[in-house]
Amino acid sequence: MSTFSKRIIICGTDTDVGKTIVSSFLVQGLKGIYWKPIQSGTEEGTDTKTVCNLLSLEPNSYLPERYKFKAPVSPHWAAEQESAFIEPSNLKLPDLDELIIIETAGGLMVPLNRDWLQIDQLKAWGAPIILVARTGLGTLNHTLLSLEALKHRNLEVLGIVLNGPPHKDNPKTLEQFGDTKILASLPIFDEVNAKVLSQEWHKQQLDQKLKRYIQN
Repeated sequence: MSTFSKRIIICGTDTDVGKTIVSSFLVQGLKGIYWKPIQSGTEEGTDTKTVCNLLSLEPNSYLPERYKFKAPVSPHWAAEQESAFIEPSNLKLPDLDELIIIETAGGLMVPLNRDWLQIDQLKAWGAPIILVARTGLGTLNHTLLSLEALKHRNLEVLGIVLNGPPHKDNPKTLEQFGDTKILASLPIFDEVNAKVLSQEWHKQQLDQKLKRYIQN
């Protein structure tokens, strides 16, 4: 397997859809390295710390952020408030042999600077994407629009991970109209920890769905 192929990007249809939990889920299940290149809202903590604490990651199992900003707003504006600038050339994929799970900041069309959207960065990276979406009302529109934007740019979508209470129709409707598959549907956990995520991983049988990314 080439180094380039061992990258998976976790992107959401919106903010607060559960990207960090899904990233933790995949880091643990695939024994990957976690990387969130851009973090805004550091006064509320960072997603890197959340994942590290949740999974008790060793220092060699995560990468530091390239950019961190205090304001809990879109990355481009958070950077501007600190007289900073997010430079796409500083977001190149790390040259490592291990699988890297990359968590983006916000949704697909979030600006990273005034001339560069997050989806432009996804195109530059060229790595396969897992889209994280809610299960409930509003997810059809948000998710199908996101899938259309990704496919318009010929970006590979591995599938969708849903977060939230089970829904009787939305999963099959997303698969039908989005021409993709639901990789997993995670419930609202009473408590999230490494053991719970491990149990859910085996329950969802992600080993089979993503077997080409599992380390030998």
